[in-house]
Amino acid sequence: MEREIDLKQISDGKRYSANDMVKAGCNDCAGCSLCCQGMGDSIILDPYDLDSLEKGLGVTFEKLMQENKIELNVVDGIIQPNIKMQDESAGNSDSRCAFLSKEGRCTVHSFRPGFCRMFPLGRIYEEENFHYFLQVHECPYPNKTKVKVKKWLGVPKLSEYESYIKRWHYFLKDVQKVIKEAENDVVIKNINMHMLQQFYIKPYGDDFFLEFDQRMNEERLVFMHGTGT
Repeated sequence: MEREIDLKQISDGKRYSANDMVKAGCNDCAGCSLCCQGMGDSIILDPYDLDSLEKGLGVTFEKLMQENKIELNVVDGIIQPNIKMQDESAGNSDSRCAFLSKEGRCTVHSFRPGFCRMFPLGRIYEEENFHYFLQVHECPYPNKTKVKVKKWLGVPKLSEYESYIKRWHYFLKDVQKVIKEAENDVVIKNINMHMLQQFYIKPYGDDFFLEFDQRMNEERLVFMHGTGT
């Protein structure tokens, strides 16, 4: 999601890499699940997130949609899935993540989405790269401890993951340009349906990063022609 931000207002003003120490440790969120509640449609899922959920839960994209665990929304002109918040019907006054237990614990923690892994960190993209930054007003847990960013993220094959994140982010920006220049709504719809099918609905095998790269290379050829179909 594209946001215009002033790092001085929301962060400690620093940019972090995977090997840096950051004051984010919160004792395993003991007794707290505030960041899993009232998030609206902001927990956007990238293809790696969706693949991890599907494999971790042993379900398909379609099943997650049917069970109201995820939903689709337009983000910067592109249809993308996000975690669906559950409302009062779940017995809570506030909406909460579909994967949050009644005890306030994450039921998909070992394969949780990147958004959740980072929090309260965020990413800032600059010059075809990105850095992490610490959102100092988001998590109320007191007396946070220092932890290495890569340990906080807990992502296997972190270097491959970060390379993938960059490729996906800048590919989406290219697709956004194609959509803005599209002649009509039918073309825009076709682009979005194609993106959903190729990167989310179509399952990945054992090597996500290899298969993603193959799909990305194929799709770049498609979008060079500006058709998206």
